[in-house]
Amino acid sequence: MAMKLTFLHSLLIFSSMLFQTALSRSHHHPSNRIRTWCNKTPHPEPCKYWMSHYPHRLTPKHSTDFRKLMVQVALERALSAKSYASQFKQNCESDPQKAAWTDCLKLFDNTVHQLNRTLQGLDTKHKETCTNFDAQTWLSAALTYIHTCRDGSKELNVSNFITPIYTSNNNVSELISNSLAIGSQLLEKENRTTTDEGYESFPSWLSNHDRRLLAASSIKANLVVAKDGSGHFRTIQAALNLAAKRKRMTRFVIHVKKGVYRENIEVVNTNTNIMLVGDSLRYTIITGGRSVKGGYTTFNSATAGIDGPGFIARGITFSNTAGALKGQAVALRSSSDLSVFYRCAFQGYQDTLMVHSQRQFYRECYIYGTIDFIFGNAAVVFQSCIIYVRKPLWGQVNVITAQARNDPFQSTGISIHNSQVRAAPDLKPVIRYYKTYLGRPWMQYSRVVFMKCYLDSLVDPAGWLEWQRTNFALSTLYYGEYKNFGPASSTRYRVKWPGFHVITSANVATSFTVGSLIAGRSWLPTTGVPFTSGL
Repeated sequence: MAMKLTFLHSLLIFSSMLFQTALSRSHHHPSNRIRTWCNKTPHPEPCKYWMSHYPHRLTPKHSTDFRKLMVQVALERALSAKSYASQFKQNCESDPQKAAWTDCLKLFDNTVHQLNRTLQGLDTKHKETCTNFDAQTWLSAALTYIHTCRDGSKELNVSNFITPIYTSNNNVSELISNSLAIGSQLLEKENRTTTDEGYESFPSWLSNHDRRLLAASSIKANLVVAKDGSGHFRTIQAALNLAAKRKRMTRFVIHVKKGVYRENIEVVNTNTNIMLVGDSLRYTIITGGRSVKGGYTTFNSATAGIDGPGFIARGITFSNTAGALKGQAVALRSSSDLSVFYRCAFQGYQDTLMVHSQRQFYRECYIYGTIDFIFGNAAVVFQSCIIYVRKPLWGQVNVITAQARNDPFQSTGISIHNSQVRAAPDLKPVIRYYKTYLGRPWMQYSRVVFMKCYLDSLVDPAGWLEWQRTNFALSTLYYGEYKNFGPASSTRYRVKWPGFHVITSANVATSFTVGSLIAGRSWLPTTGVPFTSGL
């Protein structure tokens, strides 16, 4: 084992030396124009090297051309990194190493998928062109996947094993970061319109058909899952597997009848437009018990892992029963772009709901947990939801959010709007013994806002908590509160960090609404879920 690690570290150092030598002696010297473009990015050196390394590339004339070329270069490097990572299987000598490696391989594959998707969308000749907002979403996700690989290896104490794989992605991360920076400039040039404050409707990304499905009391399903054998399948995953084989990826409805389904389900990223409809969150329950202390990464501990775009769930409880003693244990992980969860519940303790990446919307849902129990790096809005804080282990404190934005140009953040923060029944009798905070910064540019929410007395007057008693990210995070109410809503004794803001401007608050943060009017109406687009 030690010899293999030594060899890998040597290989990594050697590769790094080769890169530096190539950078200084390469025959493909960057042109003045390339230098000018690259010097405008956060990471100019890898930009200059890789942009000039391929002589067939044309020098970009406009920012849009430059971004497209940068994404193309990032995709090529990501494919190379994925190939490098795939060779590591033979080096796995323990279950934790195998678990971390398996996650990383999937995550790199997802990075490649998002970069491909972005490149196709930016191709004006392609039928399905994307907006600048779409591109920022997909590039933000591509970068998040790479960081999730690193996080998983730390959790399982196999960082030394994964480091060469992760480091091989350094240039990929930097190239994606450059693409995000360019995209951010392009977005700023656009005149983004906001919606009326009082607008109540279904989000526009949902079709009329999807809206009717969500609003209907009875739905005609493509497949029925029932534990008693009265449906097409007894397990949800069997139905999902069949749905994944369909030729046309239009909306596919799976009715999950009343019952407790003890299974871990996955909706892969090619299985799009799936809708799971339960018999209400009281009666249709999907539950599992994976946890980090049980040998899984946080990412792979999820009872339900959703990657396919356009996913909708209605009337279902997602639960992780590992318990408080098992640490991180996810009930649901969503990386699904344009996903909706309507009248669902999410039950767990630490890390209950992983809003991992892309655009997500939660309406009239119940979220239960203790530590960092709404976390991840999606652009996500929770609306008309109730957040129930549970009793943690003795000596622990409760933290509702841990947002993971790790690049200043990622279009991500957690917005909790018109919702409630309350003590769960198990916390109420002992509430005075435990402190509860609205959030803490998991990553450098963590971004969370609470707007027009009811904050019950359990929330500590300081409101927010440092990351492990350090000054990490206190000036780079963005935490905001706007017109909250209730016993703990006063901001008089809130933290005095540079990154904390008492929002007084409606214009500032509007940037965290459904209409702005997740461009909801362009996709939510088709889902049939009611939503407020503005404040």
